[in-house]
Amino acid sequence: MVLIRHGETAWSLSGQHTGSTDIPLTERGEAAARGLAPLLAAGPFSLVLSSPLQRARRTCELAGLAGEARLEPDLVEWDYGAYEGLTSKEIQRDRPGWMVFRDGCPDGESPAQVGERVDRVIRRLQEGGGRVALFAHGHLLRVFVARWIGLTPSHGAHFLLDTATLTILSNYRGLPAVQCWNAPLAPGP
Repeated sequence: MVLIRHGETAWSLSGQHTGSTDIPLTERGEAAARGLAPLLAAGPFSLVLSSPLQRARRTCELAGLAGEARLEPDLVEWDYGAYEGLTSKEIQRDRPGWMVFRDGCPDGESPAQVGERVDRVIRRLQEGGGRVALFAHGHLLRVFVARWIGLTPSHGAHFLLDTATLTILSNYRGLPAVQCWNAPLAPGP
């Protein structure tokens, strides 16, 4: 399973929490997404899923897999509720020590709710088998890897993830495993 975080956006660059705000990739984000194409062309995928948000869909398109992709609502980014568009520093002025993976967001999702969405996707993928590509978002994919290896959604805090990177999830002797994490394989502009 290949997980691809979308390319850079203005808000990922500024550190603003970008859940449902549907913003485009920056020029640099588009260039990085194009750089993924040769890496993903190495072999066929039995399934390609993308978050319906444009930053993930456009990354999928520029990486050359839009023709195979199906939109998957469970891959949308964390619903940040009242914290949408704010940076962690801004949030912590009113709520010192806040962490999305532990505390969730008022009027948004809790870690458990994001974990439930991720678990639904994982169950479907385990039933289907084959080589899979998922185009999604930073915090959601961090929860995804935690759930893949049997950890709680809160453990997503331990997995840093940059834009336009590849992660490969696999199995080791029947156990879910991380084969490659946060690989910055796409060349910059």
